[in-house]
Amino acid sequence: MQQTLRITGMTCAACAQRIEKVTGKLEGVSESSVNFATEKLTVNFDEKVIKYSDIQSAVSKAGYELHVDQSEKQITIPIEGMTCASCAQKIEKTVSKLNGVNSASVNLATEKATINYDPTVIRLSQIKSEIIKIGYKPLESMGVDKVDEDKIRKQKAIKVLWIKFIVSSVFSIPLFYLAMAPMIKWLSLPVPEFLDPMKYPLVFAYAQIVLVIPVLIAGNRFFVVGFKAIWHRSPLISIGTFLAVENMYFETAGVIISLILLGKYLESVSKGKTSEAIKKLMGLAPKTALVIHNGEEVVIPVEEVEVGDVIIVKPGEKIPVDGQITVGYTAIDESMLTGESMPVEKKVDDSVYAASINTNGLIHFRATKVGADTALAQIIKLVEDAQGSKAPIAQMADIVSGYFVPIVFVIATLIAAIWLISGQTVTFSLSIFIAILVIACPCALGLATPTAIMVGTGKGAENGILIKGGEALETAHKINTIVFDKTGTLTEGKPAVTDIVPVKGYLSETLILQIAASAEKGSEHPLGQAIVKEAQKEKLEFQNIDDFEAIPGHGIKVTTNGLTVLLGNKKLINQFNIELDDYEKIADELADQGKTPMFITVDGRFAGIIAVADVVKPSSAKAIQKLNKMGIQTIMITGDNKKTAAAIAKQVGIDRVLSEVLPQDKASEVKKIQSEGRIVAMVGDGINDAPALAQANIGIAIGSGTDVAIESADIVLMRSDLMDVPTAIQLSKSTIRNIKQNLFWAFAYNVLGIPLAAGALYIFGGPVLNPVFAAAAMSLSSVSVLTNALRLKSFKPYN
Repeated sequence: MQQTLRITGMTCAACAQRIEKVTGKLEGVSESSVNFATEKLTVNFDEKVIKYSDIQSAVSKAGYELHVDQSEKQITIPIEGMTCASCAQKIEKTVSKLNGVNSASVNLATEKATINYDPTVIRLSQIKSEIIKIGYKPLESMGVDKVDEDKIRKQKAIKVLWIKFIVSSVFSIPLFYLAMAPMIKWLSLPVPEFLDPMKYPLVFAYAQIVLVIPVLIAGNRFFVVGFKAIWHRSPLISIGTFLAVENMYFETAGVIISLILLGKYLESVSKGKTSEAIKKLMGLAPKTALVIHNGEEVVIPVEEVEVGDVIIVKPGEKIPVDGQITVGYTAIDESMLTGESMPVEKKVDDSVYAASINTNGLIHFRATKVGADTALAQIIKLVEDAQGSKAPIAQMADIVSGYFVPIVFVIATLIAAIWLISGQTVTFSLSIFIAILVIACPCALGLATPTAIMVGTGKGAENGILIKGGEALETAHKINTIVFDKTGTLTEGKPAVTDIVPVKGYLSETLILQIAASAEKGSEHPLGQAIVKEAQKEKLEFQNIDDFEAIPGHGIKVTTNGLTVLLGNKKLINQFNIELDDYEKIADELADQGKTPMFITVDGRFAGIIAVADVVKPSSAKAIQKLNKMGIQTIMITGDNKKTAAAIAKQVGIDRVLSEVLPQDKASEVKKIQSEGRIVAMVGDGINDAPALAQANIGIAIGSGTDVAIESADIVLMRSDLMDVPTAIQLSKSTIRNIKQNLFWAFAYNVLGIPLAAGALYIFGGPVLNPVFAAAAMSLSSVSVLTNALRLKSFKPYN
């Protein structure tokens, strides 16, 4: 069971993390996520194992209050039997009107309904019952472990459509030939004498009935759903074909059904391609795991793996669940999760993730997250939610199609009546009526937005860019200002040695580094740790320290091998009255570059400078340059002093800097920029970035950042590569452009198609649009929209 609960008492993002840990450790809780910005806890728990009151009690003991917000409970239900946009709208309207349902959204492309309801007022079984009453079949939700069942079901549905089309065609072709051959006398098409409509009209009629019945059976779905749809004002195809049969236009009804079945088959195949990205993700997880049980190696289904199990993974095998290495050293290909092609080195205590590939070494690891809790499962859920969501632009299409069907029905009736009054035959008028109803089915309109969103979000996931919904995808293309946090976003977030400047003729760079690292070996200061890491990287031996003295705010004084060493800032040098000579200017130049100069002396003599800095990420400058080319303003926000901030900004090419900003003030700074009329994206990775990420129009979190930052963001960059920021915006622009193209052609098709079906050309001596061609055009319009959406699969970031 999943519930979203309101929390009171949180004062900072650290509170959110604490609540997550407290609730996540409870037995029976499979997932716990706290959003500090919205003050909500989303928790998945087994009602048979733990009650809500137990969760509430645990949160209360931690110092916070938990409140039931039943209206936030959400369920996503796959629905079988939808044939067009009217079906989706019908389900939405029916479910939305139920007492206890707060909202319902149906996505035709994903064939899923997302419903928010109050379980104290209405049960899920009642909601499903109402869906069944209007002619559709609600299915069980398909998780990661059900991917094969879902795939088989959809493949079976496509196969059934193909069989129905073949059956329909086998009988429609002779039916059409039988009806048309006597009319096209100049071709002299052969027809058996006993089927001559002039000589044996009754036999001719019976033959047509015998041929049309199998076709009607093959297309029975349109009638079952269509007649129930009459009460919901969406019966276009069903009424059109029914009237054709009732008035003995058997060949028209037969061919229309055959063409629609062909269109639905092609549509289903195309829709399958739009969701290939999510299918690939769902198919990544291995089906079995090699577990050490009672001292023996046992192969078990991956769904039976429990937290704490020790798992063996050999070279070339996939990691079955998330965990922590206990034995071994290897390199793991995590490209399927992050998009990063280079394998990542892993050692004992490092984390590994489900579906990643162990490339060379044998490892043992302890399972820490299984089933729905793994990183892969969370990514799949995020992408599924995004693909099932609606972009604001889709609301326009929904409103239009909601009024479209009844208006078309009225137009068809009026046009048919006008032709009848003008002296045309009932046959002619009825043909016009049927053609308008068939050609105006709003399938293409309903598919225009969701298919593009499915492909767009799927393409993003393939490139390590997780977009959390249609709204985020649409808003991203409007971004004209991006605010970057400095530490951990533009920079690596880890200080590193950048320069070693020895005094000429005294000590070498290597010796200075060795002495400084030996002095700092026991230090916990970030700058000291940076020097130690540099020495380790150079594989230098550390000298023994005989005496150590920390001088607060200045540096350290140590004795090694009989030598007295001072290492610290300029204050330390001044305190001991040591002359820097020309090296003071060099130190100032380093400081102007955003680096921190550290001075080292040996036995009272100045020996050199070691500069340490939070190194700028290799991709930062290139990403900023690309954004500037796109006409997007870039801003850096940091708590650093103006001098250091200006130096970093200059390195990456950012003109506007907000320096000396306290963590709690970042959100208000973003708000100020928004008050200037700017559409703002915030890029960050830390706990203190979460409020600013939530405040921005679009929050973009670095994947290597904290869970709170990622939770508060709208877009997550799994590769932690800033080049993915412009890529995400480019993908948004491409997707929205694709949606607009789809909507344009869907609207244009109906605007042009209805007058043609109404006989506009016939007035000027042209032909009348046969209902058969109307059916073909209607089917092809949906396929064309899907085909256009599939073009997004070829999306590549441009320079």
